[in-house]
Amino acid sequence: MTAALVAGLVAGYGIAVPVGAVATYLVSLTARTSLRTGVCAALGVATADGLYALVAAVGGSAVAAVLRPVLTPLRWASALVLLVLAVRGARSAVRTYRARRLATRSAPPPPGPARAYLSFLGITLLNPTTVVYFAALVLGAGRADPVRPLEQGVFVLAAFVASASWQVLLAGGGALLGRALTGHRGRLVTALVSSGVMTVLAVRMVT
Repeated sequence: MTAALVAGLVAGYGIAVPVGAVATYLVSLTARTSLRTGVCAALGVATADGLYALVAAVGGSAVAAVLRPVLTPLRWASALVLLVLAVRGARSAVRTYRARRLATRSAPPPPGPARAYLSFLGITLLNPTTVVYFAALVLGAGRADPVRPLEQGVFVLAAFVASASWQVLLAGGGALLGRALTGHRGRLVTALVSSGVMTVLAVRMVT
């Protein structure tokens, strides 16, 4: 149970920490509207992460049971996927930092809390990196014994809580925190931290 809790928390923070376009928009939206709207938007992002974690946990364990004879090669392949994601994220952050470029968006009229939740839920669900990350993580951690539903639930809940806590922190920080984390240096640091987490997870899969 504790292992599932820790795995979920680490997985949730691993996918949530890097500050990209969605996080930047979340902070700017909160600064332009209200904390209530920002928190609802943050929960939309966390809900998407939780849904992907659920799909990965249930589907990953089922696939691991069917493909048990080739579980070791799959574990190596999943570790490789995480390493690729880590390298790509770090390289992209370094390039952006060196070029002194930040992605810009045309901001629509500020939405209300309900619309903000649905908008950020949809934006995050369209991000393929999230589902690849969770699927690789859970499948790569597959084991001979089937994972109990309770452990799957703990993993999913922990991933949701981790993602929600980080997103709400971004929203709660408002404009001040936004300047610190969405600036050139902040984006670089958070991306490198996330890449480090992914690398550690990948190494644990094959050791």
